[in-house]
Amino acid sequence: MTRCGFVALIGAPNAGKSTLLNAMVGTKLAIVSPKVQTTRTRVLGITTSGETQFLFVDTPGIFAPRRRLDRAMVAAAWSGADDADAVVLLVDSTERLSRDAKSIIERLKQAGRKVVAALTKIDLVEPARLLPLAQALNDTGVVSDIFMISARTNNGLDDLKAHLASVLPEGPFLYPDDELSDQPWRRIAAEITREQLYLQLDQELPYASTVETEAWEEFDNGSVKISQVIFVMRDGQKSIVLGKGGTRIREIGRQSRLQLEDLMGRRVHMTLFVKVRENWEEDRERYTEMGLDFSG
Repeated sequence: MTRCGFVALIGAPNAGKSTLLNAMVGTKLAIVSPKVQTTRTRVLGITTSGETQFLFVDTPGIFAPRRRLDRAMVAAAWSGADDADAVVLLVDSTERLSRDAKSIIERLKQAGRKVVAALTKIDLVEPARLLPLAQALNDTGVVSDIFMISARTNNGLDDLKAHLASVLPEGPFLYPDDELSDQPWRRIAAEITREQLYLQLDQELPYASTVETEAWEEFDNGSVKISQVIFVMRDGQKSIVLGKGGTRIREIGRQSRLQLEDLMGRRVHMTLFVKVRENWEEDRERYTEMGLDFSG
């Protein structure tokens, strides 16, 4: 009998959810940066191992929302958890239980939901520091099992995967064995470019921007031409994204193109534009492009 089920990865911002998803699937599907709140919407990563198909759902970090975009991101995270067959709560082992992590635990407690806890980034801490944190999680009453993992070194991932395989429901696979995600390539490409904004631009500018794939043209030789728009809120931000003589946007496009060529195994032609849209965070169409609920 085969098993198949959804596994939601939840946690505070920067707990390591996207890194874990990529490690579990074995390829890059979710973007990663040192900045918090990089993930804005749900990302599904599919991996089939033996008789089990895992449908990992990477969710935005859960925090106290202030803006409409914040609320939509947090709503997407909880929606992913509510619909999942199993939930993994990721906790950054380099920190104590944060306020956001405690809020997540309290909501899980109120819902009567049991979860698996994963202490992440264990390659960065002394082993003795892990035990008090594990005990604190165990004392919450919402954690059924605790795993200590490093997605960067793959430490502990096999044990976590084996446990999840044992608790997922019996049933047929929902996707072909070789499928990696339900995300359309247009959205994956936009996210890859948005990752470069987080990596190459400082302070708040990445949070004031979003990326959309405007055109996608396939050619007979297998290559693809991708045209994208980077939306920012002010003219000054547009100048920063462009850089002196267009140097910044060319480098953003170059890095995005190289990653996409590696992911897709084909030649990519990339064209980027920057447009000012002052209130894009209040634009329903932008939320639809991101896969978020505008009223969330």
